[in-house]
Parts: sequence; C-alpha cells; structure tokens
Amino acid sequence: MPNPLTTPKAAALAGVLFALLFGVAIVLLHGSMPDDGEDITGPLSSELCSRITLAAHLMPFAAIAFLWFIAVVRDYLGRVEDRFYSTVFLASGLLFLALMLVATAGAVGVVVASKGSDTETGRTMMSFGAGFAASASKTFALRMGAVFMMSLATIWLKTKTMPTWLVVLTYVSAVALLFVSDLSKWVLLAFPIWVLVVSVMILARSHHWVAAAGTAR
Repeated sequence: MPNPLTTPKAAALAGVLFALLFGVAIVLLHGSMPDDGEDITGPLSSELCSRITLAAHLMPFAAIAFLWFIAVVRDYLGRVEDRFYSTVFLASGLLFLALMLVATAGAVGVVVASKGSDTETGRTMMSFGAGFAASASKTFALRMGAVFMMSLATIWLKTKTMPTWLVVLTYVSAVALLFVSDLSKWVLLAFPIWVLVVSVMILARSHHWVAAAGTAR
C-alpha cells in the first residue's frame, strides 16, 4: 500500500524564506528606481542597474517560496478550511504574486531604457517604466496582499487555528494597507514582515499542526 503524502516540516520555512528574499528585493528595487513622477535627466548608474537586476533575479525565487507558503497555510488549516474564504485567500495571493512579478519586469524595463536615456524617447520610457512598476506594486499588488491578509484572518477567526492577537493584528494591518499603500513605496515591506510573523507562529505551533493533520487524515 503506497504511503500517503505528508507536508514536510521544513516547508513551514517557506514563509521565512519569502520574507527574506522579498524584503531584500524590495529594498534593492525601491532604493534604486527613480521615484514616480521624478524628472529623469540621464541614465541610471551601473551600480543602480546592477541592484535592480539582482532584485529581478531574486523575485522569482521569492515567488516560489510564497507559493509554498500558501500551500503550508492551507495544509495547516486542514479540513476546517472554508471554501468561500479560501477562494478569496488563494485568488488574492496569486494576484499579489503576479502583480509583483509584473512590477519587477517593469523595473527591468527601466534598466533597458536607461541605455538610451540620452534621448527624449529613452527618458520617456524610463519614466513610464518607473511609474508602471510603482503602480503595479504599491497601488495594486499591496491591496491584493491586504485582501489576502483579511481573508486569512477571517479563516483563523472562524476556525480558531491562530491566537486572537494575531487575528486582530492582521485585520488592523490589512485595513491600514488598503488606505495607505500609495503614501510611501516602503509600505510594501509590511507584507513580508507579516508573513514572517505568521511563519514563525506556524513553526512554533508545529506540534499542534502535526496532531491536527493526523486527526484530519
């Protein structure tokens, strides 16, 4: 008789890995990109281009780790998962991920356009790329991240699988992100910090997870 598939305990580290990779990528991107609306008078320095390129290489690995994080959260919930809220949770998480990858691609476009920034067309393309990346990340992706947080907090509240303080913190943080995401490009760092807290909680409660999973199966 074949052995049933079980989630490896190390998979719970996926959220920690995502938080680190995503946080570094965001710092590299937002610390190197021209600000949205800033007048661009010349090409980016080779150092800034290298930092954006490094961030672009890190982001796909952060995306892979986030997919594992979603899978770990769903496995942690087990059979108590609600289909309605889980659909919103899964869809918003995937939309967040897709928008961040698109935003990173826009940032790479700034690097490419920078090579021709001695022309008006090149500077226009750089401005477009910078604005596109900023809008995709902080305006759209972060709001999808907030929906992801709220739906997961609702699932936790109904299933009692996480402590009340984390549920309240998640609701407050998510509502704040919905309204302040456009105020600063650094607000995006709040999302990986939250994922890190959730991952640590899952790791700390792993013995309850194993017991619950065994009962569900």
